[in-house]
Parts: sequence; structure tokens; C-alpha cells
Amino acid sequence: MNEKNKPVPQLIEVEPMQEGYRWVAITAMLLAIGIILHTVSPNVGGVTPNWTIAMYSIVINLTRPKLTQAIGIGFIAGLTLVPSSKSAFPLGNVASELAGATVCCLLVRAMFSAGLGEWKLRPFVTGFLATMTSGGLFTFILKLVLGLPLHVWIFVMLPVVAVVGLLNGLITFFLYAPVRKLFYVQEGGK
Repeated sequence: MNEKNKPVPQLIEVEPMQEGYRWVAITAMLLAIGIILHTVSPNVGGVTPNWTIAMYSIVINLTRPKLTQAIGIGFIAGLTLVPSSKSAFPLGNVASELAGATVCCLLVRAMFSAGLGEWKLRPFVTGFLATMTSGGLFTFILKLVLGLPLHVWIFVMLPVVAVVGLLNGLITFFLYAPVRKLFYVQEGGK
């Protein structure tokens, strides 16, 4: 067989999977934004929004990842917070963000199962409760590490966590719609 008689191979086009890994890119982008904002945000009266929790709450509400993926998101978020932490025990971020992302994922799944998937307040509620879980665990770990009395944790630390939770709930609520719009414009609809 000479060169002229060889069959020409056909080009096969493979369509990308609908699910794909777009959620990984949006997660990385929003976590990076959260880390930057977390690092540069000033502390006002002992309160700073935790932008990282707000960003992973948006991601989890938007992409509805599997629980194992949400745990991965929380783990990465916790690790990235360690170097920029202003706390006495930065490694507490790993455990607290794992817990926060897990709770957020379980809440989103429960809300969709209960028919509340399109509920307008879903991002606020999940952002608030993810922050309460994460902040509550983080401050409890800090209480143990520093040997603080229980009443300090209950009456001083938890109220600050609640204020941050409120801020994060509002951030998650107000940023969810624009991020969702951007995500679906790029996807081609919805």
C-alpha cells in the first residue's frame, strides 16, 4: 500500500460532559476572592466578615456538590485560611471550615429535598448557619486551647460569631444572584 491508498483517519469530536468540572473552577475562583478579601478586610469593633465562608456558601448553593466534594471545599478553605489567620490557633480553621462546608451542603440538599430549592432566602440561611457552625466550632477550639472559661465563650465569643454570621448571610444572599447569573450565562442558559 502506498501513501495515496492509506485511509484518512476520521476526526472524532467528543462532547464535554454536562456536569464537567466547571464547579472546580468556580470554587477556586471564589475561594481565591474570599481569601484575598479575608486578608485585607479591616477589623471593625472586633468583627470582620469571613469572606471565605460566604464564598464557599455561594459555591455550594450554586453547584450543589456531593458531600465528599463539599468536605473537600471546606478542607481547602481551612488550609488557605491558616496563613492569613489573625487568631491564636490558626489550625482551628481546618476543622471549622470542614464543619461549615459540611453543614452548608447538608442544608442545601435538605432544602432542595423539601422543595425549597428556589426559596429566595436559601443563600442567606445557609451562609448564616455555615458561619455559625464554623465560627462556633472555631471559637470553641480557641476556648479550649487558651483555657478560657465557658461563660466567655457563651457570652463574648458566640455573640461575635452571630454578628459575623449575619454579615456572611447577607453577603451570601446579595452576591449569590450575580454569581449565579454569571455562571449560567457562561453555561448557556437557565
